[in-house]
Amino acid sequence: MNILITNDDGIHSQGLSALKAALSSIARVMIIAPDRERSATGHSLTLTHPVRVEEIGEDSFVTDGTPADCVNIGIMGLLSIKPDMIVSGINPAPNLGDDVTYSGTVAAAMEGTLLGIPSFAVSINGSNNLFLESAGLTAVKIAQLIAKHGLPEGTFLNVNVPNLPSEKINGMVITRQGKRAYREELLKRVDPRGKIYYWIGSKGIIDSHEQGTDIHAISEDMISITPLHLDLTDYPAMQYLENWTKKGQ
Repeated sequence: MNILITNDDGIHSQGLSALKAALSSIARVMIIAPDRERSATGHSLTLTHPVRVEEIGEDSFVTDGTPADCVNIGIMGLLSIKPDMIVSGINPAPNLGDDVTYSGTVAAAMEGTLLGIPSFAVSINGSNNLFLESAGLTAVKIAQLIAKHGLPEGTFLNVNVPNLPSEKINGMVITRQGKRAYREELLKRVDPRGKIYYWIGSKGIIDSHEQGTDIHAISEDMISITPLHLDLTDYPAMQYLENWTKKGQ
């Protein structure tokens, strides 16, 4: 099996190294990753200037593009072998609830799915003293399951792993996307030349711990596997909107 891995934290991320080490036990691992952190870039592609690529080792490339760029370039021509699977991560922070709309980690898996390759993203619920081996073992298990059973068309997985030793994790559960709200903050500053600039930040996170969600699973020290789909259509809302026309409004 040939697996392409990428991330949004950059080529030197410990999470990427841990992912490669884990997956190398079951596959030939190829790397195409950004040259620096690309967190919260979402599913953006670079269209207004060229993307530079440098080969830095066997089956290993670095680009100045986004995570989605890395996948797109790899599949569309950079790699001589088409990967059987794409894995994005290990992100050193969870991607839960509404995070998936911003996450470059998740977007790389989405891009792989758009290009017809089974894909998943994996993140760990922590930022310090990370148990990356636990997330790596999880990635191996899920990769093996996908290789055996496949994924439904247009579906990719968002995986979140508790920051714990494997023996302390309370199993694995299929979840739905939860609700995560940020208490957003916009900081206005003035640089030494008198020019105004802004920092977009957060005062904290408000999570809804509703049962069955990714957020609840992580709070219970369980691995969360959330199937996401390329089709973003809100089907129940279609009937609601059709009623507008029926009412002559």
